[in-house]
Amino acid sequence: MATGGGRTVRQGQAPKRAAILAAAKELFVRTGVERTSMDAVAALAGVSKRTVYDYYGDKRGLLLGVVEDAGERALATLRELVDEHLNPADIREPADLERALTELAAALGRTLLLSSDYLAAVRLINENEALLPELEDHPLDEAHARVLSDRISHFARVGLLDADDPGLAAAHFHALTALRVLNEPPRRRTEAAHVRQIMTDGARAFVRAYGAQGPAE
Repeated sequence: MATGGGRTVRQGQAPKRAAILAAAKELFVRTGVERTSMDAVAALAGVSKRTVYDYYGDKRGLLLGVVEDAGERALATLRELVDEHLNPADIREPADLERALTELAAALGRTLLLSSDYLAAVRLINENEALLPELEDHPLDEAHARVLSDRISHFARVGLLDADDPGLAAAHFHALTALRVLNEPPRRRTEAAHVRQIMTDGARAFVRAYGAQGPAE
């Protein structure tokens, strides 16, 4: 891989990379990116400063690594939850789909939006957006959107949803659920019951907007 400055950095061994990313995330959240030194990251990770530079090039590359790592793990969680809750074999009727989407929303709130790891990544992105131009149209964004839009496309084809544009429908689901939670005051974003209420209300609103008007074929 290469950093924004063009310097090539090596992938490194997985345990070392994981230790560096965990240390960097903890320090970036605790003291801020500007006030975190590469020496401090190396010390907390138990590696040399040279290793940190070899793997990530510079502090901005390290910050990008932290955010991308969180995004990849969130994507894996999203895929697991969609496979669990939106299994086409289990959903034959409109009531099945409404129940499944509501359960998916609740699970996303519980598993992702109440996760300190996920919230730390969101905070780092919000506070350091200018340092991370790579996040504009990042492949991870498309991958996240595609997980749900592919499933929405299936349910539209079988007549359970009225969604001519599955990508737009997926964006609306996100806006009605996760985005609403992330726009809440910080204290409320950590209240499990409040998060669940927003997520499930949003899923039901999505079904009212996109549910097929007639019986499925």
